[in-house]
This record gives sequence, structure tokens and C-alpha cells, in this order.
Amino acid sequence: MKTNSIIKTLVAVLIVLLVHSCALPKVTQKDPNKNLPATYQNEVTDSVNSAKADWKTFFEDPALTDLIDEAVVNNKEVNIMLQKIMMSQNEIQTRKGEYLPFVNLGAGAEVEKVGEYTRNGAVEESLNIRDGKAFPDPLGDFKLGATASWELDIWKKLRNAKKAAVLEYLATTEGKNLLITNLVSEVARSYYELVALDNELQNLNQNIEIQENALEVVKLLKEGARTTSLAVKRFQAEVQKNKSEVYLVKQEIREIENEINFLLGRTPQPIVRNATDFIDLVPKIVQTGIPSQLLQNRPDVRQAELELAASRLNIKVAKADFYPSIGIKAGVGFNAFNPKFLLNTPESLLYSAAADVMAPLVNRNAIKAAYKNAN
Repeated sequence: MKTNSIIKTLVAVLIVLLVHSCALPKVTQKDPNKNLPATYQNEVTDSVNSAKADWKTFFEDPALTDLIDEAVVNNKEVNIMLQKIMMSQNEIQTRKGEYLPFVNLGAGAEVEKVGEYTRNGAVEESLNIRDGKAFPDPLGDFKLGATASWELDIWKKLRNAKKAAVLEYLATTEGKNLLITNLVSEVARSYYELVALDNELQNLNQNIEIQENALEVVKLLKEGARTTSLAVKRFQAEVQKNKSEVYLVKQEIREIENEINFLLGRTPQPIVRNATDFIDLVPKIVQTGIPSQLLQNRPDVRQAELELAASRLNIKVAKADFYPSIGIKAGVGFNAFNPKFLLNTPESLLYSAAADVMAPLVNRNAIKAAYKNAN
């Protein structure tokens, strides 16, 4: 009776400790802000949306489309993002394999000589073990077999982790789309700014030529006493001012060319461009469409949505770490002291099976911190 009461007490204590280990720390969660405006841009109802147009058709300048093509292929940030996408794919493969059984195949060999004045040595001596008998000296130990271990995903921790990895991969893909969108806009902006500077430089050169001609006329008038030297000085100052502006514009052109080359991932070199039709260029009107289309077409919104869904699953994964985990282990193989007896059946055959339940009890700070960070 005393033994039964002790066992019952131990079981009760274990149950209390198990319940205590499952207790979750208190966390502060923010409620979502759902305060939205009553109308959207004066109640726009036109569903025409520029986001549905491909940039190859949106930009009609062949020189610009060639630059954008090169930027999408060679840009350093895009290539880094592609590597992150590959890492996200590998993370999915890792999470997927965690809730499948782990099976290992192994072999081992060991030779052991025990001391005569030890427990094992005394046992062998008392059994009158000699060479050629059951236990040789030294004693060998040869193994060959397979072991398997599997954690039962009863709390869906491993499956939720895999789903979160998939959502994070999709979010990374949307991040790449956002990066390419910004890259295309940056290249186009810099290109048109460069073309505008080319036209500004052309206008400056024409003005300088006109002012130089006017300066020659004023000099002739001064020689004929029709004007003073003050007028000559004023025209000379205007010519020198515009010439200095030429150097500033050329410097700005070089800076923008370097910026475009940086976006294209190449060394500084001249940018091929078409600046002849800049004055007649009619910019296209950008149509935003209705609000639902903004949510569908903006990659940053889609990325944030996927990251939010992954975060919710990560909270469930972190919460499941407080609950007990159930593991199953099994093994089968052969074991003998001599290699020639290793495959003898059933004498050398061995197998095992076990199950365990483990729950965190003391020093759960790391689990608590991970749960708080997930929230």
C-alpha cells in the first residue's frame, strides 16, 4: 500500500509539473487599425489600371527598354534577392523534412580489454572464459543496423513551421517584384533626366552661339561709337556665365550616367540614348484604378500580407514549444563480438522500440523569449 501511495504521489506531482510547463507567458498584442477613409480619391470608379501594362509596352523608347533589360539581369541587388529566394526554397525543404521520420544506417566496430580486477573482469574470470570460448580476450563489439526516430506532430508545430516557410518564400518573391519595380522606375527616371539634360546642354550651346554673335555686333557698334564699353562687358559676362553653366550640366550628365551604370551593374561608360524627340514627348497618364486593384497589383502590399500570415503561424510554432513533445525511436540490426557471427540469425539479431514524452520544466527563458518575439 505504501508503494502504491508513493507512485500515486509521484504521478500527481508529474501532472502538476506538466500543467505548469504548458503555461504561456503574458504578451501584449496590438489590435489592428481599421480606421479607413470614407471615400477613395473623390470616389474614383474607373477600373483602368496602369499596373496591368508591361513595362516593355509602357516605355516605347528602344534605348530605354534595352537599359532596363540589362538592369534586371545584372543589377547586384536583384541578384542578391534571387539568392535569398533560393535560401527560402531551401528553408521549405528543411521544414518539410523535420516532420518526416529520420532513418539512419550505421555500422560500428569496437575492441575492449577490461581489467581483471574490475566487475566485468571478475565476472569473466568466474565464468572460466578462455580463448575460443564465448567471450574472447580482448572482447570485440561489431554492429550493423538502422535506427529511426520520429517526433509526432500532435500540436502541428512542424507543419505550421513548414507553412510559414512557404509564406516567407512567397513574400521574398514579392520582395523581388517590388525591387524590380523600383529598379525599372529608377532607370526610367534617370534616363529621362539624362535626356532632359542633353536638351538643356543643346539649348545652352545655341544660346552661347547667339550671344557670341550679339557680342560681335556690340563690339562693332562700340567701334562705331554707337554704344559704350559697358554693353560689351555685359554681353561678355552673359557668354561666360552660360559657358560655366555648360560645365555644370556636363558634370550632372556624368553623374547621372554613373548612376545608371551602377543600377545596371557595370563599370562607368557612356549611356546610349535618344534625345532628339524629347520636346515632342507626351508622357503617358498613370491610372491608379480602384482600391481593390491597388491591393492586387502592389507587390509591397502582397509581401506585407504574406509576412503577416507567416507571423501568425510562427506564433503557433512558438506556442507549441511549451507543450509536451512525443517521440518514437526504433532500431533493428545485428550485433556480435566476432565479425563471422555478425549475420547469424536469430542469435545476432537485435531490435528496439521506445517512446518518450518530454516537456520543458525549468529554465524556459529561451522558449519564452522566442514566443514573445513571435508575438
